[in-house]
Parts: sequence; C-alpha cells; structure tokens
Amino acid sequence: MIRGRRLLGGLRPLLAAASPSASPAEPRRPFRTGEPRLYDPVKDLEKGVIDAYKKMKDFLPGSSWHPGHITEGLPPDHADVVIVGGGVIGWSIAFWLKMKEPQRNAYRVVVVEKDIKYSKASTVLSVGGIRQQYSIPENIKMSQFSANFLRTINQYLGVVTQPPIDIQFNPSGYLFLASEDGAALLEENVGIQRREGAEISLLSPAQLKKKYPWLNTDGVALASIGLENEGWFDPWTLLNAFRNKAISLGVYQSCGEVKSFDLYTEELRTHDGDRINFSRIKGVHVQMPDSIESTKIECGFVVNAAGAWSSSVAEMAGIGTGPPHSMLGIRLPVEPKKRYVYVWHCPDGPGLECPLLIDTTGAYFRREGVGGNYLGGLSPTEEEEPDIQDLEVDHEFFQDKVWPKLAHRVPNFQSLKVKSSWAGYYDYNIFDQSPVIGVHPLVENLYFATGFSGHGLQQSPAVGQALAELIIDGKFKAIDLSIFSFNRFFKGNKAVERNII
Repeated sequence: MIRGRRLLGGLRPLLAAASPSASPAEPRRPFRTGEPRLYDPVKDLEKGVIDAYKKMKDFLPGSSWHPGHITEGLPPDHADVVIVGGGVIGWSIAFWLKMKEPQRNAYRVVVVEKDIKYSKASTVLSVGGIRQQYSIPENIKMSQFSANFLRTINQYLGVVTQPPIDIQFNPSGYLFLASEDGAALLEENVGIQRREGAEISLLSPAQLKKKYPWLNTDGVALASIGLENEGWFDPWTLLNAFRNKAISLGVYQSCGEVKSFDLYTEELRTHDGDRINFSRIKGVHVQMPDSIESTKIECGFVVNAAGAWSSSVAEMAGIGTGPPHSMLGIRLPVEPKKRYVYVWHCPDGPGLECPLLIDTTGAYFRREGVGGNYLGGLSPTEEEEPDIQDLEVDHEFFQDKVWPKLAHRVPNFQSLKVKSSWAGYYDYNIFDQSPVIGVHPLVENLYFATGFSGHGLQQSPAVGQALAELIIDGKFKAIDLSIFSFNRFFKGNKAVERNII
C-alpha cells in the first residue's frame, strides 16, 4: 500500500513472474559430434543436485536470479513506479523502493534509460568526489549518510552471486582555499558543518605550508580540510552496484526514451473562485531503439530523475506550459551545463597526501592513482559557458584559463602534460543551484530528483532513500528534505548552496 492507494502490482506479484513475455528463453545445449557420451547415472544425479543447489542459492534474497523474470527488452505494460532516468539517482531510488516493499515483488518498478551505454551520462563522467563541506545543513546530512552507506556498501548492495564491491574510496579529503575576501564566509560555513557533526579543520597559511610543502600559499588567508568521510571513489562502480542490486531485487530495466505522458486532469475551484487544474499521470509512452512506435506503461507514480534533461520531461506533464505567474506556468529550472575534466601527468607533483583541492579561483584538482597523474578543471563564467550540443572538449580553455591557475598554486604544475580529457553535463539548477526533491503540487503523482548541480553522485544513496520514503510513507523520515521542494520556485524561497564547485 502506497499512501492508501492500491498498487497496480500489489495483487499480482505471481503474474509478473509467470508472464510468458517476461520469461527468458533457455538456450539449447548444442549437439556434440565428437566422442560418444558415456552414461553415468551417479555423476548425472550428482550434477543435477549441484545445479539445483546453485539455483536455490541464487534465489536467496539479494541474488541476481528470479524464476521467470527478465528485466531487459520491452518494458512491462504496467508498473507501480516508473523512474525516468537510469543514472545513479534513478537506480538508487529503484533500490530503496524495493528495500521498502513488504514482500518480494510487492512493487513493480521500471527504470527507463535512453543512453544505456552511459556515453553521455553525468554519473560516469563525474570526478567521483564526496564531501561534507556544504553551507546547507540538509546537503551536509545527505553526504554524511552517503559516506556511511559507501563504507558499508556490501551490506546494502552486495549480490550473492557476484564478487564483493570495491568502491575504490580514497579518503584524502577536500581542501578549500579562501582569499581574504572569502575567509569570513569559509569560517561561517565550517561552523555550520561542525554543528552537523562534520570533522573539519581550519588551517592558516603557515599550517598549510607545513602540511603541504608543494603548495604556494600566496593570496590564501584561510583553508578548511575534511578530516573524515571526504575524498573520492569510482562513479562507475557505484552506478553498477545500485543497478545490479536493484535488478536482482526485481526492478525492470528498459532501454528507451520517454516521449509523452497520458494525463488525467480535473478542474477544481478555490474559495476565491479561481480555477486550478490538478493532474495525474496515467501512462508513460516509451520509444524503444530502432522503433517508430512507443510502448505504453500504465503507472501509479512517476519519478523524474532525468538529470540535465529533466526539464523536458517535466514539460511532458504540462509543467512550465501554463499561464505566466501561475503554478503550472513555472518551469523546472534545471538546464544542462557542460563541464570539462582534464587529466595530466606531472612526475614531480603532489604525493599521496594530496587532497581534492579547490583553489580561491575555483580551479580544482585531485590525484588520480599513484603514478603522478591528476585530474581537474574549472567551471566557466556565465560569459564562457560552452555550447551543450555536443561533448567536445575545449583544450584552449585549459591552456588559457585552467593551467595558469594550477601552475600558480602548485609551481611544479608548470611542467605538466595533458594526457586526456572529457566533458560531461551538470543538471544545473539555475534558480539556486540546489536539488529539486519531492512531488509537484499540481501533478500529484510526479516526483522530482534532479538539479543537483554537480553533487548528485555523492548524495545518491540519501536521495534514493528520501524519495522512497516520500512515495511509500508519504513523508520524509530519515532526513527532512522539504527545503528542496518544487514549491519554493512559486514562493521565491531560494535554498542557496554557497559551496558549488
């Protein structure tokens, strides 16, 4: 039961497993034309017992096998929850929904992703950082939860039939540098972080120089370093871990693009006589690859986790298409912003103690492995924002904008050599650079998990749990994230995060 409504799949879990369309075809064993097979009833019996045991073991909770169940190909014709977007946020939500179901297969969850190879996905193009150094308490709490989640990831996402998950976490911390103008704000932010239980240390220029002799402290008045639960990890491993676990729990994966919604709309009048349209999404139309027709999924709830493209998905539900200054006229203020990441080699660069450093100029870098390799970048100014039509990398931007700042802060970077680079998208919230988490006030079964402006990967475990709570329980329980609701766009209440990299 989700908020008092009967789940579409709640009374039909066995039908889902027994559906012929969901049953994988067993491959036939090829005939052997070599030596004749010698019949040995004892060995055959032994093999049968071993095979049965393996299949029973696989069927344990957390395994990747389920009888008559397949998650790829055409989506099912109905689902309790359709998640638009198969990045780390979408798969985290799917995982937590299945973790909250009262019995196996009680909820039918479908994740729809158009870029199944993740060639343009923000998740896998991230630098993989996690930090507690934020200015909004809710952001700090989410990252604290996520850090604990990553520390015990195998308890959450381990699958019986697969090797243990190695997230490759490097706990070297984040080092924020502040100029004289930014020192007071940095100190204020650290006070907020400490009140939330984060272990953050303030460093003077002299302390910085002693701790990091390779660092040029010119223009630095104060710095802050995370002492625990900060560093970086492998984004691809986390995405795959969420995905594999969710699929093992019965989540359907659909490779396709959401094209439209079927809406049921009812007009209501307020006490003042104003007319307001309330809508509900009844169906999701998914266009499969190499197909000119779409497949419809009847649904109970829809989650917009489409990242940089979530505004277009919201418009399919009429959001942002209403009269100006009305609730339905307010668009989802999330836009794609292209960001470059450069990888360079410098054999005389910082060693193992190198944190993820954010310069006073906004340039950042971290160590990549132990072979003198580093990666980093810089967010462009509003005037420098690159074209989002492709993911081509601007190497002149590194030469003209990034490298001078890096070489000033780390003199040994004067001799660095760029080895590779890539570009990815931020799902950038142009309103206040904070996420949009929660239900739309006029489309009662459409939920948002988007607009993270660069820190969605690190907060994905907490966001998934929060959305699952909101859908299943009707309220936030572990962390109250009401500050990030869609309603703030109508009220004009900004939740400004001051520590955006």
